[in-house]
Amino acid sequence: MNDILLRMQGVRRTFHQAGVELQVLRAVDLAVAAGELVALVGPSGAGKSTLLHLAGLLERPDAGEIDIAGQAAARLSDRERTAVRRQSIGFVYQFHHLLPEFSAEENIVLPQMIAGVNRRAARVRAQELLAQVGLTARAGHRPSRLSGGEQQRVAIARALANRPSLLVADEPTGNLDPHTADGVFAVLTDLVRTSRMGALVATHNFDLARRMDRVLDLRDGVLVQVS
Repeated sequence: MNDILLRMQGVRRTFHQAGVELQVLRAVDLAVAAGELVALVGPSGAGKSTLLHLAGLLERPDAGEIDIAGQAAARLSDRERTAVRRQSIGFVYQFHHLLPEFSAEENIVLPQMIAGVNRRAARVRAQELLAQVGLTARAGHRPSRLSGGEQQRVAIARALANRPSLLVADEPTGNLDPHTADGVFAVLTDLVRTSRMGALVATHNFDLARRMDRVLDLRDGVLVQVS
């Protein structure tokens, strides 16, 4: 695992609320390699979502460097950051955020078309991904006709539609029962391994965290490796 797909060096993030300075991240250093799943744990309010937003280029750091697949990204323009997100980063959230008026397949086709892929090729890619997550038979179903676990598997497939280098996941199984969460996590793990992505996964589920390659604990704005 020598290919580093996410590198953060000396990353700081401070918020100002009601005249109070809140240092959420204090010189965070982090590296995620190809094919590696890294768990991010920590108490609520510790700044896990902020760290994920920075890794996904949704926010800018106050200081420090962020490289995505070898590309320095912290100082890119907004347009350039959007291009990097579209090409290199996939996002999975606790709630699937599927578009309710579209089928499972269409939900995976749309982000590809936004990225410039023609409809036919996008459909082929969507069908491949649905097969990988075990949902070929549900391709034409809208989200309301899918179970919670099926919706989240579609959301994972959608996140991988444009073949990202890095997957950023915020509590991807947090809205699921334990049995369903295990199944969704198994699918996520298999896709990361076979696609050679890097994955940074925030979770409160310590059982799932221990099944990843490394566990990082975020406390007082600092990352500490737990295992």
